[in-house]
Amino acid sequence: MASQALSHVFGVTQSLTGRAWRWRGGNMELGSGLGSGQDIVDQLLLARGVERDDLARHRNPTLRAFLPDPSAFRDMDSAADRIAQAVLSKERITIYGDYDVDGATSSALLIRLLRELGLEADYYIPDRLLEGYGPSGEALVRLGQQGSSLIVTVDCGAMAHEALAMAHDAGIDVIVVDHHKCAAELPRALALVNPNRLDEEDLAAAHGHLAAVGVAFLLAIAVVRTLRAQGYFESRKEPDLLALLDLVALGTVADVAALHGLNRAFVAQGLKVMARRDNTGMSALIDASRLKRAPACSDLGFALGPRINAGGRVGESTLGVRLLTTEDPDEARSIAAQLSALNEERRAIEATVQEAAEEQLAAQHNRAVHLLAGEGWHPGVIGIVAGRIKEKTGKPSLVIALDKAEGQGKGSGRSIAGVDLGAAIIRARNEGLLVAGGGHAMAAGLTVASDKVEALAEWLDTELEGAVARASAEREMLLDVAVAPGGLVPELVESLEAGGPYGMGWPGPRVAVGPVRLVKCDIVGTDHVRIIAAGDDGRSFKGIAFRAAESELGQALLHGAQGRRLWLAGRVKIDDWGSRPAAELHLEDAAWA
Repeated sequence: MASQALSHVFGVTQSLTGRAWRWRGGNMELGSGLGSGQDIVDQLLLARGVERDDLARHRNPTLRAFLPDPSAFRDMDSAADRIAQAVLSKERITIYGDYDVDGATSSALLIRLLRELGLEADYYIPDRLLEGYGPSGEALVRLGQQGSSLIVTVDCGAMAHEALAMAHDAGIDVIVVDHHKCAAELPRALALVNPNRLDEEDLAAAHGHLAAVGVAFLLAIAVVRTLRAQGYFESRKEPDLLALLDLVALGTVADVAALHGLNRAFVAQGLKVMARRDNTGMSALIDASRLKRAPACSDLGFALGPRINAGGRVGESTLGVRLLTTEDPDEARSIAAQLSALNEERRAIEATVQEAAEEQLAAQHNRAVHLLAGEGWHPGVIGIVAGRIKEKTGKPSLVIALDKAEGQGKGSGRSIAGVDLGAAIIRARNEGLLVAGGGHAMAAGLTVASDKVEALAEWLDTELEGAVARASAEREMLLDVAVAPGGLVPELVESLEAGGPYGMGWPGPRVAVGPVRLVKCDIVGTDHVRIIAAGDDGRSFKGIAFRAAESELGQALLHGAQGRRLWLAGRVKIDDWGSRPAAELHLEDAAWA
């Protein structure tokens, strides 16, 4: 298999996007026929790092098979004991969450848990523009003064040294539930539960890919277990923790957490819970997203997640938590509609900022890291724009919204595989280049003084040049299956989907197909390239390359492919618009045959 894995698929050494095509695992050139579905799934799992004797566990990822003992995480038992004490004594608890989907789902999970335990918790979500990321000392002290004897921060707090010191000095107990990178010195908290603590043991550290909502779910298990040991459920029903998995799935996928191991089990089982529509707010969110079927993994990232995020980006930061915790169908429909409207507004703002950011790109083509900054850019969309720039250029990208009055800017960055941007931002902070900053390998946030933006750009370029060069040199199109056009059928799609759910760290299978000639090629929507391709076997299929009209790939398809034969590569999906379902190709690359 090793020699097969090194061979070029269809002999493609340089595609239209400049990549070599290689097998992700072994050669699966199926022609026009399908092997057994089981064989295909096994090969997909093996290619994603599963050991052969562990295939059965990964074919159907369950919590029972992947869930660790929560007590393996540092401070987990202390956190569970303190929350259990608050439940027993009916204390006032406030959940302090971040304003993104991971923060909203983490907050909603703990609020719903405590509600089932007989305690109605308060929540506090900071305003992205007015307060910024993470807990502020002023807000924590104010919550304490208003009667909260226990505050639980979720998806934030790991680096909030000053804020947590203020809370500690005010006599307020704070528990931090986070997954962002930590410094060696931890902030002063009653408990800090985070698999990415530098002092974490191997078992817990192996779960560093969890989103905050996954860590919150483990804390929920620990709290229920603690209360069970104290006899709390002798006279009341235990909470149904599995019913919270729809929240875990949404937060995990929307935060682009790696979908292997426990996360894959969370999402696989969470999608089943979501399909039941037991959560009133989640059901309204699905309806607002115009989904007529049970949500798939991709829907969480592209339909449901962006709507929750829109509240924190351009609207009211509490909307996501309110939606995911309400039991009132009318309120749920109203909030979901409001979030959908805000999401449309976010799209328009995003397009404006992206156009301005791309105007700066030409002057940075030699840089290893793109850093783009502008006054008046909306801070709520800079992370999305950074992701778009990263996808377009193949390099880590940061976008900074500068505030002239404050003399500083808020920035958000997205990275490429093999380049740890979060760690670099923490080093930049330690070098005195940043007011604040942190994150994880693939994403980071920062605050920087306006007069240090250029110094930061130079420092990042020098610091990450080697890692970016290595990652770029290894840039390949990894393929799982190759078929003739006649093999592009719904049954193939179904077999490939059985290896899911797919996402970050568990990539969706890519299919190579050909050789083909383009029967039709045009632009649809804003800049999507639509094709109809026909093979030597007389079979034809539809395909689309999203946001590709201005790219080298799109231009080649639109203007250079007439009369020429090509190999095509991408992901296959079911197109069910016609009288019967058909397979279509979501095109990512092509090569001359």
